[in-house]
Amino acid sequence: MAVTTAPAAALGAYAARRERRKAIAYGVFFLLVAAAIFVLFVRNSAPGMESTFKLNPATRERVIEVPDLVVPTRETLLVLAGLAGLLGVYQVVRGFRRVVLVLGLVALMFVAAFLVWAVRDKSINLLGIFTFAVAAATPIAFGAMSGVMCERSGVINIAIEGMMLTGAMMAVIVSSVTGQIWFGLLAAVLSAGVLGVFLAVMAIRFRVDQIIAGTAINIFALGITSFISQRFLQPIPALNSGGVFPKVAIPGLSQVPLIGPIFFNQTPIVYLLFLTVILIHFMLFYTRWGLRTRAVGEHPRAADTLGVNVFKIRYVNVIIGAMIAGIGGAYFTIGSVGRFDEAITAGKGFIGLAAMIFGRWTPFGGFGAALIFGFSDALQAKLQVLGKAQVPIPTEWLLILPYLITMIVLAGVVGRTVAPAADGKPYVKE
Repeated sequence: MAVTTAPAAALGAYAARRERRKAIAYGVFFLLVAAAIFVLFVRNSAPGMESTFKLNPATRERVIEVPDLVVPTRETLLVLAGLAGLLGVYQVVRGFRRVVLVLGLVALMFVAAFLVWAVRDKSINLLGIFTFAVAAATPIAFGAMSGVMCERSGVINIAIEGMMLTGAMMAVIVSSVTGQIWFGLLAAVLSAGVLGVFLAVMAIRFRVDQIIAGTAINIFALGITSFISQRFLQPIPALNSGGVFPKVAIPGLSQVPLIGPIFFNQTPIVYLLFLTVILIHFMLFYTRWGLRTRAVGEHPRAADTLGVNVFKIRYVNVIIGAMIAGIGGAYFTIGSVGRFDEAITAGKGFIGLAAMIFGRWTPFGGFGAALIFGFSDALQAKLQVLGKAQVPIPTEWLLILPYLITMIVLAGVVGRTVAPAADGKPYVKE
């Protein structure tokens, strides 16, 4: 008995020491954030400064107005630094049970401190930032929903970027030719669905490595869209002017203070995103199809023995996921600028995959993560407006902010989240 329990006790002690070191590392990080707020922001602000955050739309929209938020700059920064420091000390001494939530809170404190410092003795429309963040998060969230549909059934979809790019091009071409913007959206869905069929056949029927198959689709999509853009869309502007979905204000809801202009005065594609998130969540967790999808993604052989058609589930989910990515691609053209440019998606499909991982392969989690990336995109755009005198950070650093956050999230989250057990593994029926 002593022979068997001694290694177990040693293992337990090692695991306890490891968890303790991890807890201390989190606490030290929180303390470093507090120090950064003090050194970077508090020391670079003077007493008597105020930061003003406007909470009403910049345009003359019909909405119930609320007073602007005006805070003393230096005092607010000191409070945020102190709170982050206290959290760090408590984490080192006692430790939080849900330290990841505290990590998110500390990160939010740092972002808040940065905003307060950036608008010292100035004003910024905070409502405008959040409204732009929802719009910027839309294609990322569609990419995340596409990933959820595919990977919940056990197929990795690296090709989201290529599907988005194809959908973006087809949307503007069909809209330009037909003059009907909804036809353009339908074309985006169908063209991305064709790529989804190709991915499904390669990954499920022929059991090609799913990463390689997805990469091949991305390379093909980038090449063919660039060729068509240079050969046809640039010389013939009539093929590259598909129009843009107008904003549609939902009566009553759009007039609610704060949340009304952010969520209920958007384009139809944004509303379609809200509906997609709700439907996928309901489908995954409250329907028989969702139960079978999750079973196939976790243990396809067990699902097969119970009569579930593993191949059918995977085919349908991959194709639907591709169509969802096509809607996200359409947002880049007929949802925002009305024209197609080469590589217009700019890696948002890959950021959508990061949002899916950060959201733990759940629809609402992926949507929430997409909002974080969208906020970083909106933030860098607004900070450039303030100018270098107010925010002495090179423009290039501001432009890479969304991608930098993506890398940080992936570095901190991958390994702590658990993907579906059969994700990326071809199924061979015996």
